[in-house]
Amino acid sequence: MTHLQAGLSPETIEKARLELNENPDILHQDIQQVRDMIITRPDIGFLRTDDAFILRFLRARKFHQMEAFRLLAQYFQYRQLNLDMFKNFKADDPGIKRALTDGFPGVLENRDHCGRKILLLFAANWDQSRCQEVYFSVAFVALKVQQGFQIGFGLNSFIDILRAILLSLEVLIEDQELQINGFILIIDWSNFSFKQASKLTPSILKLAIEGLQDPVTFMVQTV
Repeated sequence: MTHLQAGLSPETIEKARLELNENPDILHQDIQQVRDMIITRPDIGFLRTDDAFILRFLRARKFHQMEAFRLLAQYFQYRQLNLDMFKNFKADDPGIKRALTDGFPGVLENRDHCGRKILLLFAANWDQSRCQEVYFSVAFVALKVQQGFQIGFGLNSFIDILRAILLSLEVLIEDQELQINGFILIIDWSNFSFKQASKLTPSILKLAIEGLQDPVTFMVQTV
Protein backbone atom coordinates (compact mmCIF):
# COMPACT_ATOMS: atom_id res chain seq x y z
CA MET A 1 0.00 0.00 0.00
CA THR A 2 1.31 3.47 -0.93
CA HIS A 3 0.71 6.71 0.95
CA LEU A 4 -1.95 7.53 -1.65
CA GLN A 5 -4.05 4.72 -0.22
CA ALA A 6 -3.52 5.75 3.39
CA GLY A 7 -6.70 5.66 5.42
CA LEU A 8 -8.43 3.12 3.21
CA SER A 9 -9.66 -0.08 4.76
CA PRO A 10 -8.17 -3.38 3.54
CA GLU A 11 -11.59 -4.24 2.11
CA THR A 12 -11.72 -1.03 0.07
CA ILE A 13 -8.17 -1.50 -1.19
CA GLU A 14 -9.09 -4.99 -2.36
CA LYS A 15 -12.26 -3.66 -3.99
CA ALA A 16 -10.18 -1.05 -5.84
CA ARG A 17 -7.86 -3.80 -7.07
CA LEU A 18 -10.63 -6.08 -8.27
CA GLU A 19 -13.12 -3.56 -9.65
CA LEU A 20 -10.95 -0.60 -10.67
CA ASN A 21 -7.70 -2.35 -11.63
CA GLU A 22 -5.82 -0.33 -9.01
CA ASN A 23 -2.33 -1.68 -8.44
CA PRO A 24 -0.38 -0.02 -5.61
CA ASP A 25 2.91 -1.25 -7.07
CA ILE A 26 2.51 0.89 -10.22
CA LEU A 27 0.22 3.60 -8.90
CA HIS A 28 2.76 6.38 -9.33
CA GLN A 29 3.56 5.19 -12.86
CA ASP A 30 -0.12 5.29 -13.80
CA ILE A 31 -0.43 8.80 -12.44
CA GLN A 32 2.68 10.01 -14.26
CA GLN A 33 1.46 8.58 -17.56
CA VAL A 34 -1.68 10.70 -17.26
CA ARG A 35 0.36 13.74 -16.25
CA ASP A 36 2.63 13.31 -19.27
CA MET A 37 -0.39 13.67 -21.58
CA ILE A 38 -1.13 17.21 -20.40
CA ILE A 39 1.32 18.64 -22.92
CA THR A 40 -0.97 17.40 -25.71
CA ARG A 41 -3.68 19.90 -24.70
CA PRO A 42 -2.02 23.34 -24.54
CA ASP A 43 -5.46 24.91 -25.03
CA ILE A 44 -6.52 23.88 -21.54
CA GLY A 45 -5.27 25.29 -18.27
CA PHE A 46 -4.67 22.33 -15.95
CA LEU A 47 -4.81 24.13 -12.63
CA ARG A 48 -4.16 21.09 -10.48
CA THR A 49 -1.99 18.10 -11.36
CA ASP A 50 -0.92 16.61 -8.01
CA ASP A 51 -0.93 12.84 -7.49
CA ALA A 52 -4.04 12.68 -5.33
CA PHE A 53 -6.04 14.76 -7.81
CA ILE A 54 -5.08 12.73 -10.88
CA LEU A 55 -5.79 9.53 -8.95
CA ARG A 56 -9.46 10.59 -8.78
CA PHE A 57 -9.69 10.45 -12.55
CA LEU A 58 -7.88 7.14 -12.86
CA ARG A 59 -10.31 5.56 -10.42
CA ALA A 60 -13.26 7.05 -12.29
CA ARG A 61 -12.06 5.35 -15.48
CA LYS A 62 -10.81 2.10 -13.97
CA PHE A 63 -7.18 3.02 -14.59
CA HIS A 64 -7.46 3.38 -18.34
CA GLN A 65 -4.90 6.16 -18.65
CA MET A 66 -6.18 7.68 -21.89
CA GLU A 67 -9.78 7.73 -20.68
CA ALA A 68 -8.67 9.21 -17.36
CA PHE A 69 -6.79 11.96 -19.18
CA ARG A 70 -9.80 12.74 -21.37
CA LEU A 71 -11.89 13.10 -18.24
CA LEU A 72 -9.25 15.32 -16.63
CA ALA A 73 -9.18 17.53 -19.73
CA GLN A 74 -12.97 17.65 -19.82
CA TYR A 75 -13.06 18.68 -16.16
CA PHE A 76 -10.88 21.74 -16.70
CA GLN A 77 -12.28 22.59 -20.12
CA TYR A 78 -15.80 22.76 -18.65
CA ARG A 79 -14.59 25.19 -16.01
CA GLN A 80 -12.66 27.17 -18.60
CA LEU A 81 -15.73 27.52 -20.82
CA ASN A 82 -18.07 28.40 -17.94
CA LEU A 83 -15.97 30.77 -15.88
CA ASP A 84 -18.93 32.63 -14.37
CA MET A 85 -20.27 29.42 -12.85
CA PHE A 86 -17.11 28.96 -10.85
CA LYS A 87 -16.65 32.48 -9.55
CA ASN A 88 -16.87 32.47 -5.74
CA PHE A 89 -17.38 28.72 -5.94
CA LYS A 90 -17.82 28.30 -2.20
CA ALA A 91 -20.58 27.30 0.18
CA ASP A 92 -20.97 30.86 1.45
CA ASP A 93 -21.81 32.20 -2.02
CA PRO A 94 -25.40 33.53 -1.62
CA GLY A 95 -26.84 31.55 -4.53
CA ILE A 96 -25.09 28.31 -3.61
CA LYS A 97 -25.96 28.74 0.05
CA ARG A 98 -29.64 29.24 -0.80
CA ALA A 99 -29.68 26.13 -3.00
CA LEU A 100 -27.99 24.02 -0.31
CA THR A 101 -30.46 25.31 2.29
CA ASP A 102 -33.32 24.28 -0.01
CA GLY A 103 -31.88 20.76 -0.21
CA PHE A 104 -30.14 20.88 -3.59
CA PRO A 105 -28.73 18.37 -3.05
CA GLY A 106 -29.71 16.55 0.10
CA VAL A 107 -26.91 14.29 1.32
CA LEU A 108 -27.76 11.41 3.64
CA GLU A 109 -25.46 10.95 6.60
CA ASN A 110 -25.24 7.17 6.30
CA ARG A 111 -23.97 5.27 3.27
CA ASP A 112 -25.62 2.31 1.62
CA HIS A 113 -24.50 -1.30 2.08
CA CYS A 114 -21.91 -0.86 -0.70
CA GLY A 115 -20.34 2.17 0.95
CA ARG A 116 -21.85 4.63 -1.52
CA LYS A 117 -22.96 8.10 -0.51
CA ILE A 118 -26.61 8.83 -1.25
CA LEU A 119 -27.67 12.18 -2.70
CA LEU A 120 -31.33 13.18 -2.99
CA LEU A 121 -32.94 15.70 -5.29
CA PHE A 122 -36.61 16.64 -4.99
CA ALA A 123 -37.23 18.30 -8.33
CA ALA A 124 -40.54 19.86 -7.29
CA ASN A 125 -38.72 21.94 -4.66
CA TRP A 126 -37.19 24.13 -7.36
CA ASP A 127 -38.68 27.51 -6.45
CA GLN A 128 -38.84 29.51 -9.66
CA SER A 129 -40.31 32.55 -7.93
CA ARG A 130 -36.72 33.47 -7.11
CA CYS A 131 -35.86 33.60 -10.77
CA GLN A 132 -36.95 36.39 -13.06
CA GLU A 133 -36.84 35.19 -16.64
CA VAL A 134 -35.49 37.59 -19.24
CA TYR A 135 -35.21 36.50 -22.85
CA PHE A 136 -32.99 38.06 -25.53
CA SER A 137 -32.59 37.32 -29.20
CA VAL A 138 -29.16 36.01 -30.19
CA ALA A 139 -28.46 39.15 -32.20
CA PHE A 140 -29.42 41.41 -29.29
CA VAL A 141 -27.21 39.54 -26.85
CA ALA A 142 -24.26 39.62 -29.25
CA LEU A 143 -24.72 43.36 -29.76
CA LYS A 144 -24.91 44.14 -26.06
CA VAL A 145 -21.87 42.03 -25.27
CA GLN A 146 -19.92 43.89 -27.94
CA GLN A 147 -21.02 47.17 -26.34
CA GLY A 148 -19.70 46.03 -22.97
CA PHE A 149 -23.01 45.28 -21.27
CA GLN A 150 -23.30 42.45 -18.75
CA ILE A 151 -26.19 40.22 -19.75
CA GLY A 152 -28.21 38.36 -17.12
CA PHE A 153 -30.29 35.53 -18.50
CA GLY A 154 -32.52 35.10 -15.47
CA LEU A 155 -31.44 31.50 -14.97
CA ASN A 156 -29.67 32.09 -11.69
CA SER A 157 -31.99 29.82 -9.76
CA PHE A 158 -31.24 26.71 -11.82
CA ILE A 159 -27.58 27.63 -12.26
CA ASP A 160 -27.20 28.05 -8.50
CA ILE A 161 -28.71 24.60 -8.00
CA LEU A 162 -26.24 23.13 -10.48
CA ARG A 163 -23.37 24.98 -8.81
CA ALA A 164 -24.47 23.67 -5.41
CA ILE A 165 -24.54 20.10 -6.72
CA LEU A 166 -21.12 20.44 -8.34
CA LEU A 167 -19.65 21.95 -5.18
CA SER A 168 -21.13 19.18 -3.04
CA LEU A 169 -19.63 16.55 -5.32
CA GLU A 170 -16.29 18.37 -5.33
CA VAL A 171 -16.16 18.21 -1.55
CA LEU A 172 -17.43 14.64 -1.25
CA ILE A 173 -15.10 13.22 -3.91
CA GLU A 174 -12.08 14.18 -1.81
CA ASP A 175 -13.03 11.14 0.29
CA GLN A 176 -11.03 8.24 -1.13
CA GLU A 177 -13.61 5.70 -0.02
CA LEU A 178 -16.17 7.47 -2.19
CA GLN A 179 -13.80 7.64 -5.13
CA ILE A 180 -13.84 3.85 -5.06
CA ASN A 181 -17.38 3.10 -3.88
CA GLY A 182 -19.15 5.92 -5.73
CA PHE A 183 -22.48 7.64 -5.22
CA ILE A 184 -26.17 7.04 -5.70
CA LEU A 185 -28.20 9.98 -6.96
CA ILE A 186 -31.93 9.62 -6.36
CA ILE A 187 -34.17 12.10 -8.16
CA ASP A 188 -37.78 12.44 -7.10
CA TRP A 189 -39.80 13.84 -10.02
CA SER A 190 -43.18 13.62 -8.30
CA ASN A 191 -45.17 16.88 -8.41
CA PHE A 192 -42.67 18.38 -10.85
CA SER A 193 -44.84 20.74 -12.86
CA PHE A 194 -45.00 21.46 -16.57
CA LYS A 195 -44.14 25.08 -15.78
CA GLN A 196 -40.94 23.97 -14.06
CA ALA A 197 -40.09 21.57 -16.88
CA SER A 198 -40.55 24.31 -19.47
CA LYS A 199 -37.58 26.20 -17.96
CA LEU A 200 -35.23 23.30 -18.64
CA THR A 201 -34.16 24.32 -22.13
CA PRO A 202 -31.83 22.11 -24.21
CA SER A 203 -28.91 24.47 -23.59
CA ILE A 204 -29.43 24.39 -19.83
CA LEU A 205 -29.80 20.61 -19.80
CA LYS A 206 -26.61 20.32 -21.86
CA LEU A 207 -24.80 22.50 -19.32
CA ALA A 208 -26.00 20.28 -16.47
CA ILE A 209 -25.18 17.01 -18.20
CA GLU A 210 -21.68 18.14 -19.14
CA GLY A 211 -21.06 19.38 -15.61
CA LEU A 212 -22.18 16.13 -14.05
CA GLN A 213 -19.83 14.14 -16.25
CA ASP A 214 -17.08 15.09 -13.83
CA PRO A 215 -15.05 12.29 -12.26
CA VAL A 216 -17.79 10.83 -10.11
CA THR A 217 -19.13 7.30 -10.17
CA PHE A 218 -22.91 7.55 -10.17
CA MET A 219 -25.81 5.20 -10.04
CA VAL A 220 -28.84 7.33 -10.92
CA GLN A 221 -32.29 6.31 -9.72
CA THR A 222 -35.46 8.25 -10.38
CA VAL A 223 -38.73 7.96 -8.48
